[in-house]
Amino acid sequence: MYSAIGAGLAVIGAGIGIGQIGGKAMEGISRNPKVAGDIRTSMIIAAALVEGAALFAIVVALIK
Repeated sequence: MYSAIGAGLAVIGAGIGIGQIGGKAMEGISRNPKVAGDIRTSMIIAAALVEGAALFAIVVALIK
């Protein structure tokens, strides 16, 4: 039971984090469209790191 709660919290946290990353990236691109490629690259790398951390948290929660 506690492992399901831990896995759920990891997924919720990852969703919030990736949402923040995407929102701030769009805000940055709208402010300075010339650096859209650099911002997009940084956004993808940051989202991948958040997703990896969330996957690790899910695995740890389910292992017990």
